[in-house]
Amino acid sequence: MRLQTEIWLPASQNEVFAFFARAENLQALTPDWLHFRILTGLPVDLRLGTIIDYRIRIHGVPVSWQSEISVWNPPHSFVDEQRRGPYKRWIHTHRFAEERGGTRVRDEVDFAVPGGFLAAPFVTRDLRRIFAHRHHSLGQLFPGGEAGDIKVLG
Repeated sequence: MRLQTEIWLPASQNEVFAFFARAENLQALTPDWLHFRILTGLPVDLRLGTIIDYRIRIHGVPVSWQSEISVWNPPHSFVDEQRRGPYKRWIHTHRFAEERGGTRVRDEVDFAVPGGFLAAPFVTRDLRRIFAHRHHSLGQLFPGGEAGDIKVLG
């Protein structure tokens, strides 16, 4: 399956990329109901090969998650891939492009869930809520942002 979403932010590409390149900022973009916590010592030096350990709660169940930065192309893109966690596959591509005096942020997440088609509706509902929260938070951090659709294909 694939989740696609985008938001335009009224800030330079370098400024927006720098925000996303600080792992501790992920906390500000994650809904409280996930009880998100970075276990890796901060600050995390994001670059190719960086490993980050997290803990989240999915419907109250504690889950460990480990991701690796598999692509690092500042200030244009980076990719984090789940190495251990709740998904069968999770590859999250972050893209940043200058547009209209600001930055277009595109997220593409290729994922597969345990339980396949039976679990997919529940997981996609949660992912839509998570990315809607992310857009709302980015809009507060970068006032004047314009969120686009959150699409799940697959």
